[in-house]
Amino acid sequence: MKRIDPERQAKLKKRRAAPLATPSDLSAEATRDLSGVMNAILADVFALYLKTKNFHWHMSGPHFRDYHVLLDEQATEIFAMTDDIAERVRKIGGPTIKSIGHIARQQRILDNDADFVQPLDMLAELREDNKQLSGNLREAHEMCDTHRDIATASLIENWIDETERRTWFLFEASREADSTGH
Repeated sequence: MKRIDPERQAKLKKRRAAPLATPSDLSAEATRDLSGVMNAILADVFALYLKTKNFHWHMSGPHFRDYHVLLDEQATEIFAMTDDIAERVRKIGGPTIKSIGHIARQQRILDNDADFVQPLDMLAELREDNKQLSGNLREAHEMCDTHRDIATASLIENWIDETERRTWFLFEASREADSTGH
């Protein structure tokens, strides 16, 4: 009969006691750091999604349809990020966001609960929020580089591109015409 190594047996027992400890070749420190930064990104993405939908629902004015459709498209794109972020955190062995309260404690994108916001102010605020998200994603990318997490870095590169596109569209949609009407 083959004897099980006591060290291996202890590791197996510990793994069974922590069912969410997905095996990874990343160090425990990398898993902790990357899970932390990506959960903060996830909280920001949920906050940005809800703010974008809020402004979509409360849009008004002469450009209502254009802005309403733009924000709906952007909200859909933002929401699509959430599952990929959470699943990436789980793939590297970390826990992820569990509640609205958890999001509120981690988000860096500020809420807007105002009863009325002018349409151009909505677009400007979302533009700045997307710029902030781009910066937060770049910081997360640096953490990925530090821990050699190429897969998360690759996803982040695509999200930065999408976020910069949203920023660009919001900028262009909110530009005021100059004195010549252009």
